[in-house]
Amino acid sequence: QVQLVESGGGLVQAGGSLRLSCAASGRTFSPYAMGWFRQAPGKEREIVAAVPRSAANTYYADSVKGRFTISRDNAKNTVYLEMNSLKAEDTAVYYCAASRIYQPPILIRTQSAYDYWGQGTQVTVSS
Repeated sequence: QVQLVESGGGLVQAGGSLRLSCAASGRTFSPYAMGWFRQAPGKEREIVAAVPRSAANTYYADSVKGRFTISRDNAKNTVYLEMNSLKAEDTAVYYCAASRIYQPPILIRTQSAYDYWGQGTQVTVSS
């Protein structure tokens, strides 16, 4: 059984930084794409960033470009999200997701591409 476990959320002041981690466990599981999504109160869940296994064609939402960096360690089945220059509007529950099989670049930014989801970690940015 595949599990995704997120860590690293918390409370930070505007302008600060946080690093989220998500480890995927499961016998022989080697995810293709891994991504981060977020859901703010009263809003739909949205893509933040996604990275395929090769790290080519990495995707960022316009709202986080230049501030967030997604990376992954394939040997550890772990994906990271480095978040800098945080803003109040970044406040949300952040979810990690992983896909089992190949997905074309245009799809890794969509929720339907992912088979497994973490439980979510709260990020709160105070202004």
